[in-house]
Amino acid sequence: MKRWHPPRIARRISSRALPSRRMFLRGLAAGGAITVGLPLFEMLLNENGDAWADGEELPTRFGLWFFGNGVRLNSWLPSTQGADWQLPNDGELAPLLPLKDYVSVCSGLDVKTPRHPHHSGMSAVCSGGPHLKVDDVRDTIVSTMKYPSVDQVAADYFFDQHPTPYRSLEAAVTRFRGTDEGTTFQYLSHNGSLGGETNVNPSEESPQRFFDRLFGNETADPLIKQARASVLDAVGDQIVDLQPRLGARDRQRLEQHLDSIADLERRLGAPSPSCSRPDDPGTFPDASGDEQMAEKNAAMSDLMALALACDLTRSFSLMFSTCGSGAVMWPAGATNGQHYMNHTEPSPWTKQHESVKFTMGQLAYFLDRLKQTAEGASNLLEQCSILVCTEHTEGWNHAQDDMPILVCGKGGGRLRGNLHQRDDGGNVSKALLTALRGAGLPLTEFGHEQGAVSASMTELEV
Repeated sequence: MKRWHPPRIARRISSRALPSRRMFLRGLAAGGAITVGLPLFEMLLNENGDAWADGEELPTRFGLWFFGNGVRLNSWLPSTQGADWQLPNDGELAPLLPLKDYVSVCSGLDVKTPRHPHHSGMSAVCSGGPHLKVDDVRDTIVSTMKYPSVDQVAADYFFDQHPTPYRSLEAAVTRFRGTDEGTTFQYLSHNGSLGGETNVNPSEESPQRFFDRLFGNETADPLIKQARASVLDAVGDQIVDLQPRLGARDRQRLEQHLDSIADLERRLGAPSPSCSRPDDPGTFPDASGDEQMAEKNAAMSDLMALALACDLTRSFSLMFSTCGSGAVMWPAGATNGQHYMNHTEPSPWTKQHESVKFTMGQLAYFLDRLKQTAEGASNLLEQCSILVCTEHTEGWNHAQDDMPILVCGKGGGRLRGNLHQRDDGGNVSKALLTALRGAGLPLTEFGHEQGAVSASMTELEV
């Protein structure tokens, strides 16, 4: 399976006709092709702003958002079930409370596939099937995902229904710190390996390279990057041609959209903080080398939201931290890598608790960015179905029962939001099926081998 489909050639907008769907401007800068996607304008919608002018539904998107090493369960789980879930004191989901109308909690679900620390949990929550052992290493194994991850299941469906410039997009926040345990530990998005071939979609860890991927101008030379013309300058004549033909609110939306692109250009063009980041996952940087997690998460979140708003893709994955992550959650007071900390911090695992709260704060930033992005009469988060998961219940004991899973967004009206559904002993694939159905995939069953299910978390769906 090919990783990327060639980007669609954007049509230059003429004064003779307006396209019936998304618009793209195209130009050249520093010898490279530039494509700028435009937001969804009101003139393309029905009078209520909740469908295309011809009655077709607005697009929904599917997302996979992953963080490594689990949670502290008694602080993660809501204290109530059903609608309007509530948290225990100092609950780890507290950063998501302002967005709880868009957040549902799945609990009680277990990994049913054959288990191995990290490996089986990662494959079960991301693909609904077992991991595939590739080799032995030290006292553990090397593995990959045997079946495609859910973002690729959604990508297949969406790209067949409506091809977009990118079949899917993958990004990462904290950097991969090195391990020899296979693709399950390094990558989030997989295409499946039934033929024995490892086939992954690597996540882009650099906001600057991710920006270049979205807007063209691929180059490895930072001096050339600094000297290149603005992507907005490259299509300026087309913008001038378009503006008089828009209504007042569409002109305002265009200006806000272009301002956000310019802001990202300025932010990503600034010099990077100078710090030493050792590659060895067993060596942790001192204070002057702390990874800029929140800043990087903000840039990646802004870029992904912009890509979704421009309909550059309808399926994406964001990996905040890898399976078995060695990232040092220093903003939460951690001084060791998270995987190591999970096995050495004594009960009650306070730093792990604070690390999870910090991580949920980064998820909250992304969800709020989607909520603040207009989509017709509503917002982008309304049109998304996002599966949030991790490979363990609690990292200190490698538990894979009662897995921490969230389903976020409203899926274009298919998901209720603000619910906590508990299914004691249920299969984790039920949450995956729910999220895929929330994005509009017409599925009645999902999963593979011991991970196969024929029922979703029905209370979460409309």
